[in-house]
Amino acid sequence: MTLDNLLKTRANLEERIRQLIGRAVMVIELDLFALPCGCSGYTANTRGLALDDLEVFEEHFLKLLKESAEAVGVSPGFIFARIIPGTQEIAALNVRELCPRCYSDFATTSGKRPRPDIYIFHLVKRKRK
Repeated sequence: MTLDNLLKTRANLEERIRQLIGRAVMVIELDLFALPCGCSGYTANTRGLALDDLEVFEEHFLKLLKESAEAVGVSPGFIFARIIPGTQEIAALNVRELCPRCYSDFATTSGKRPRPDIYIFHLVKRKRK
């Protein structure tokens, strides 16, 4: 992963979201991360994106986020949006490969909104060993 590739992926994600929903949305930051628990992935911090946008264009967002994950070398095992509490505004779009502990936390949840601040697009179900 190069800085140039990360910058291009951020710009492409922003442009494709704008085209999809037909208004100005900003991807103000695209961060790759590795957490102490073992989770890794990326977070796209956004402005101007609402929960209604995700619900209406869910399949398109899922495809777009999977493609951007591939572009930055992230496995899209868990794709979700973080909602600003008490609002309909999306703070960030997230793509993660979950560690075993975090996977077990989310694998037992049901529905798109297991918490008021989370909207789940996709969770890859792992096979039991």
